[in-house]
Amino acid sequence: MFTLDKIFHAATVLKNIISPTPVIRSAFPAGGCELFFKPENLQKTGSFKVRGSGYKIAMLSEEEKARGVIACSAGNHAQGVALAAKKCGIYSLITLPDSAPISKVEATKSYGAEVLLVDGVYDDAYAKAVELQREKGYTFIHPYDDEEVIAGQGTIGLEIVSELDDVDAVVVPVGGGGLISGIACAVKNVNPKIKVYGVQAAGAPGMYNSLKSGKAETLSSVSTIADGIAVKHPGGNTFEMVKKYVDDVCLVSEDEIASAILTLIEKQKMIAEGAGAAATAAVMFDKFSLAGKKVVSVVSGGNIDVTILSRVIQRGLIKTGRLGSLLIELIDKPGQLKDVSRIIADRGGNVISVHHERAGETESVTGCYLRIAIETRNYDHMIEIVKALKEEGFKIVKER
Repeated sequence: MFTLDKIFHAATVLKNIISPTPVIRSAFPAGGCELFFKPENLQKTGSFKVRGSGYKIAMLSEEEKARGVIACSAGNHAQGVALAAKKCGIYSLITLPDSAPISKVEATKSYGAEVLLVDGVYDDAYAKAVELQREKGYTFIHPYDDEEVIAGQGTIGLEIVSELDDVDAVVVPVGGGGLISGIACAVKNVNPKIKVYGVQAAGAPGMYNSLKSGKAETLSSVSTIADGIAVKHPGGNTFEMVKKYVDDVCLVSEDEIASAILTLIEKQKMIAEGAGAAATAAVMFDKFSLAGKKVVSVVSGGNIDVTILSRVIQRGLIKTGRLGSLLIELIDKPGQLKDVSRIIADRGGNVISVHHERAGETESVTGCYLRIAIETRNYDHMIEIVKALKEEGFKIVKER
């Protein structure tokens, strides 16, 4: 039976494997609460996953270690298993979905593991790992539905309540459920009054849907920038633990996740991957009643591919109203672009691109279209600019 003692034992075993991460105060207001972060993006391998895999591998028998280990992962668990296996001097084979960011694939190889890319998403990689485990006799290291793995992740909860004993709520990203199961078990056994909230990406709501229906459900597909929590099916153990310990689970959109990534970069000087920013997104966009509470948001990882990061930043700028575009219908005569630019500049906007189109179905045969991208402070600033353009007679066909 899974108990708090197992998590305490994991904390002892992991002392020479992980780096305890500090609870740090937020540099920006969010959700009307007193916000703190548990920055597991600063952990070895850049994610919390090394805790669970490290404890699991440390608990293997000598016979199991001799056979080697196999795991499947969207990336972070892979790195945790690879590092833990390397520390123990044993062979590791990792199956990853071929959609995993290149940075995570290369990082996994750098820790000494052999990597096998599998067509599809996490669940396809999981099926391949199970097949190879049966064929070769490897010891399988499950990324979330395993008691030792859950206990390892639960050490985060112990660290939170040890450093912040008056915490009111902990907000945790959820994929298969191993992280939140361990954290919730730890904090609820220490103090049942602490609320534990889970956050899933709207494009991968496996645990959310399962809780709503009362039974574990399998999604037909998942699609989200939060690849670390893009899981089709919750674990059997984790589903029961989430039902027992977790107070509520919400969904966040892609735009909300992107906004949280951008805010963490700008305000906190912290790099988070999509999954790592999900909990912060829930706080920022008031998914739970947290006003006046002392809240810890778990930043589960920071292994985001730089090519994806640039796209996410742009999406976050659009979501927060700091990057917009206008389609303006003009009379095709000299001075029009100059006047539009003047109006925008006078109100503090910054034009970053301009596209002039003579062809098009304008009301006037002498008309044309001007597509213009603008940097603004926020949505209100964009509204101010649009109003000024209209007041000077310009026709706004479309705004974003």
